[in-house]
Amino acid sequence: MTTDQLYELFLQHPSVQTDTRKLKEGDLFFALSGPNFNGNDFALQAIEAGAAYAIVDQEIANADGRILKVDNVLDALQLLAKLHREQFDIPFIAITGSNGKTTTKELVNVVLASHYKTYTTEGNLNNHIGIPLTLLRVGKDAEMAVIEMGANHQKEIEGYCKYTEPTHGIITNCGKAHLEGFGGVEGVKKGKGELFDYLRAHDGTAFVFSDYDYLQQMSLGINNVITYGTANGNVTGKTIRSETFLHVELSGEEPNTIIETQLVGDYNLPNVLCAVAVGKHFKVPLEKIIKSISEYTPGNSRSQMSVTNSNHIILDAYNANPSSMKVAIENIANIKAENKVLMLGAMMELGAESVKEHENVVDLISRFKWEKVVLVGGDFGKIAHPYTYFETSVKAAEWAKENAMENSYILIKGSRSMQMERIAEVL
Repeated sequence: MTTDQLYELFLQHPSVQTDTRKLKEGDLFFALSGPNFNGNDFALQAIEAGAAYAIVDQEIANADGRILKVDNVLDALQLLAKLHREQFDIPFIAITGSNGKTTTKELVNVVLASHYKTYTTEGNLNNHIGIPLTLLRVGKDAEMAVIEMGANHQKEIEGYCKYTEPTHGIITNCGKAHLEGFGGVEGVKKGKGELFDYLRAHDGTAFVFSDYDYLQQMSLGINNVITYGTANGNVTGKTIRSETFLHVELSGEEPNTIIETQLVGDYNLPNVLCAVAVGKHFKVPLEKIIKSISEYTPGNSRSQMSVTNSNHIILDAYNANPSSMKVAIENIANIKAENKVLMLGAMMELGAESVKEHENVVDLISRFKWEKVVLVGGDFGKIAHPYTYFETSVKAAEWAKENAMENSYILIKGSRSMQMERIAEVL
């Protein structure tokens, strides 16, 4: 089964699924395999559930020809996505970075979608499986596509670019994330910089946050660069309020323009400015840019602000690394409130630097006044500190339920595996 033949089937059945539990009548089922599962084992089940065809890479007997064998299912999926991508002559905007890439993706998407038919990454489908699935969901009516790319090691972004073929790219930042896989901060820059390498080689356009000298350096040699920042850039702006939500004033507009967001923390300023820069570059009317950003509400445990009884809860439990932890702690520390509470889960994938980075977090916490501090799991359990500690978020949630807090600002943050959202459920 060649990629061209597979694409002919895809045009007849343009819905792809890799999970039989989510299968719909007429889907193409790709039997992906991993270290702990073999998708080929579910091929017949997929056919029985209504799949039009099942694509496998093992011999499976079938009488009606609806099980199709390829050399490697994952390769077939990615090559199919590449061929589908090549049918479009529209902007494909790729977004990566250590922090803020999902929020930036969401903001860029709502801005572009206010004026164009736009397709984007759903949820967090930003890996070697999610990206091709996202590409295959881009419809014939597409005018824009926004693709999020996650990575935890070098050459990963390079691989994604081969079948995404981005025309435009954004690196939000390069911080202390996935240090174990990247081999340090310089490794992070090299890995994330693979997006700019692709744009440089293919006459693409980069959107660059001018406040970060390293991003300007990384973008050297790209012919088309659009900048945004607090002082210099094609789009500039500043924070004029960050309690409770971020308000941004854009410079250079007549009159100066205020965007009242529903985002928590001035660390989201670059994400907002990026979305404005993308929108203006693609000639989205300013009033649509302002309206779409103002109406965007974050979800999926990403800097979500909620008010429960008398408490303000900032739930940021989808991810955590030293860079994002630092700005989140500093943000709540700067909020003018009497009672402020930290409930922080451990940070993962930091390799040899992990214990030291957790010590740095404890040191940062000690510089501010808190009503309560609770640390949960991982390497927080390996270091000395004066704060309350629990091994799991379940135990921390039990403590939070028993020790009711009132009139407090509460930051709940940690790596995804810590499941810190369990604490928010009891508050």
